[in-house]
Amino acid sequence: MAGEPQDDCLFCKIVAGHVPATIVRETETTVAFRDINPQAPTHVLIIPRAHHKDAAALATAEPELAADLLREAQAIADDEKLDSYRIVFNTGAGAGQTVFHTHAHVLGGRGLEWPPG
Repeated sequence: MAGEPQDDCLFCKIVAGHVPATIVRETETTVAFRDINPQAPTHVLIIPRAHHKDAAALATAEPELAADLLREAQAIADDEKLDSYRIVFNTGAGAGQTVFHTHAHVLGGRGLEWPPG
């Protein structure tokens, strides 16, 4: 069920403290941690504590929680002293989503070209 922790979800396990991660920020509603395969000098994932399969599902079910992720992206950019950065939500396997728990990638610290992939 949406919002409920899933036993087979890696990010739910990180939220619960069952899987280690390099946490950089935590709020009542979000957890942010460094990506284990960084694509830029700063590559942080921000996840909601509540399980939602992707950004579209999160925005439909809990738009205020989606806004929390975006606020945290700015806070991370401030903490990392980034004057510019990219926020990426991959939605669906065809877009590169590999963990089906909403997450935003905050990328910065180098030039980011467009188009991205």
